[in-house]
Amino acid sequence: MIEGLLLIGVLVAMFVGYNIGGSTTGPAFGPAVGAGTISKTVAAALMSLFFFLGAWTIGRRVVDTLGRELVTNPSVFTLPASITVLFFIGLALFVGNVFGVPASTSMTAVGAIAGLGLASNSLNWAVMGEIVTWWLVAPVVGFWVSAVIGRYFYATLNERVALVQSNGPLVTVDRSGIMPKIARGPGTTGRELVGTAVVVAIGCIMAFSSGTSNVANAIAPLVGSGALEMNPGILLACVAVGLGAFTIARRTLDTLGSDITSLPLTAAIVVATVSSLLVIGLSAIKIPASFVVIATMSIIGLGWGRATRTMRASRESISDQAGDARVTVGSLAADTEGEELPDIGEEDPEDIPAAADLFNPSTTARVILMQNVVPLISTIGAYLVFRFVPVFGFS
Repeated sequence: MIEGLLLIGVLVAMFVGYNIGGSTTGPAFGPAVGAGTISKTVAAALMSLFFFLGAWTIGRRVVDTLGRELVTNPSVFTLPASITVLFFIGLALFVGNVFGVPASTSMTAVGAIAGLGLASNSLNWAVMGEIVTWWLVAPVVGFWVSAVIGRYFYATLNERVALVQSNGPLVTVDRSGIMPKIARGPGTTGRELVGTAVVVAIGCIMAFSSGTSNVANAIAPLVGSGALEMNPGILLACVAVGLGAFTIARRTLDTLGSDITSLPLTAAIVVATVSSLLVIGLSAIKIPASFVVIATMSIIGLGWGRATRTMRASRESISDQAGDARVTVGSLAADTEGEELPDIGEEDPEDIPAAADLFNPSTTARVILMQNVVPLISTIGAYLVFRFVPVFGFS
């Protein structure tokens, strides 16, 4: 009986990991694949490698938080309870896909485990409070860091990022000698080579950050129950993520995976870098973090900072101009990579598109709402199941 339940638990954990690989490969490597710099197969291989590195090094800290510290009595993580928690995480992925909104698996996982803790009177409120505090603080930090970049540095970055692709291969390999020699392809410029490397490197950072935070979503309940040891559990999750990256992720790579990768290249690099570094930092202090939520606020902050470049920060005019400035994420798309932008205060406000052109406030509201509602559903649903279904013994 126990072996059968363990097999079910492993299969559910692999299903969660499979979906994580499918949903996160697109946002990480969509720009690189879309620009033709790497193939889908290479993107999947890089996703698998850097997810593993993030999971093996930092991700185990988040597994400890979810599987061993969020509840004061680890014995409540029975095998049936662990499978139920994983079920709610998988349900969140399904609900997010139905509504076309990338739900936060980290927030949903915490919610499901918190529901178990509430039903069994073993929730560690100190750990829960710390997690929720960082959930509130991290998106605000992401917003303001991106806003500062958008106002003061975006124009310079945008001018330098121009990734003009030449015809033919990026690099060539000469195998005529004993040792292969790698050289620039015909027509490849140094700027193109550096730009391509930056785009691929950003994808690797995103994959690493996904490993630090998301591996816990697939295996923490089973590790907490003692059904799986930490190291085999991480390997199991990474294999599942790799399978997802090589299979269903090909669709997300076709559509570039998410709203982040449909931004101009400069904006995509800024948002991915800010969000990934915040997620890695939180994972290092054992806090499960949502890349999706932080990235959403980073996009909004970058757009706000970019839009306010039309204003000069002077005592005489700032109060008047602040009321006239159109603050919109759509302003990010007003620029073309490599375009030289005017100085702050010199831009014509008419050059900045209205929100309705590229940024639908109602859609954004739906995304933010669902990103918070889905974890709430997970928490309440898990609590009701664990509290009132007699098989778990908490009623």
